Amino acid sequence: MRVTVVMPILNEEENLREALRSVEGADEVIVVDSGSTDRSVEIARAAGAEVVQFAYPGHGPKKKSWALQTLRFRNDWVLLLDGDERLTAELRDEIPAAIERAGIDGYYIDRELVFMGRSLRCFRPNWNLRLFRRGLGRIENLELAELPGTGDNEIHEHVVVDGRVEFLENPLLHKDDRGLSAWLERHNRYATWEAHLYRKFRREPIGVGPVGLLRLDAFRRKRALRRVWVRLPFRPAVRFVVWYGLRRGFLDGRAGFIFCVLMSYYEFIIGAKLRELESKGAS
Repeated sequence: MRVTVVMPILNEEENLREALRSVEGADEVIVVDSGSTDRSVEIARAAGAEVVQFAYPGHGPKKKSWALQTLRFRNDWVLLLDGDERLTAELRDEIPAAIERAGIDGYYIDRELVFMGRSLRCFRPNWNLRLFRRGLGRIENLELAELPGTGDNEIHEHVVVDGRVEFLENPLLHKDDRGLSAWLERHNRYATWEAHLYRKFRREPIGVGPVGLLRLDAFRRKRALRRVWVRLPFRPAVRFVVWYGLRRGFLDGRAGFIFCVLMSYYEFIIGAKLRELESKGAS
């Protein structure tokens, strides 16, 4: 598989071995580490991956942006993969033919979430642009890179590709073996970032009407819908209804119910942090 896999990590020893095993057929694997204190680096090197250290100075590009801007890749195609993600066998078999198609510069890949031991139907589709031609993919700039307390890796910024993009058929697997405590810690940091994003989006016009919304590509339509979302009242309750009802989380059993409650709680924390920002008059 003539692809360069770029994997940003920090203390991922419980996930990394499986993630690396899933990309064994890749021509080049680069693990971008942020000074892990566990066995992550040892595991990466034992698997034959190149390890590059990244130290975030508190300003400038974060880990994924830095990797795409700085590292030299020997392949024409780049695949971004987090430490708690794995390629399925079906996706691994699909990629070689996809990168040979003429005129395509990037691919969206769906993600299948395994939560509390169960694959959640309500999580899908969850499209992310992860596979793209070298030099054409960049991390979108939402002007939130230097927020304190949000870590050195991009949170929900997406890859933007200058060119034609398509969708792959098979999903990658998103499975964090570190458990619920890691999920809660991670989403607390995410909520800080999201609160600043909500504040920014509330100040910006939605920019399109209902008809214009339908004419946007999937990426821009999602951003426009987020600008609508941040203006809605009762967002925690609405999020639970959307995830548990409209996205059919009720079909995912106990794990689905817990996940939907947690997503509602996540929305509540974002709102609380947003109110704190506004009360302090943060700039």
